[in-house]
Amino acid sequence: MTPTEEKVEEMCEANAYLIEDGREQLVMEAVDKVEPEAAGLRLVNIFGEQQFIDAYIASLSLVDHKIMLVKK
Repeated sequence: MTPTEEKVEEMCEANAYLIEDGREQLVMEAVDKVEPEAAGLRLVNIFGEQQFIDAYIASLSLVDHKIMLVKK
């Protein structure tokens, strides 16, 4: 297996952060799904835990495994 193939097999979930006052506040770790809802986003982690947040996605950093959210 090549080093590139090994990296692909690593876990790919991300952590979700809420940006408030210029700071990143951790909202949920190991996020597997982000589902749009009428009033915001539903976050679901690899353990099946769910959280609804009245926010929108400001940015995604796939390399850093970060989902950056801002409240509506």
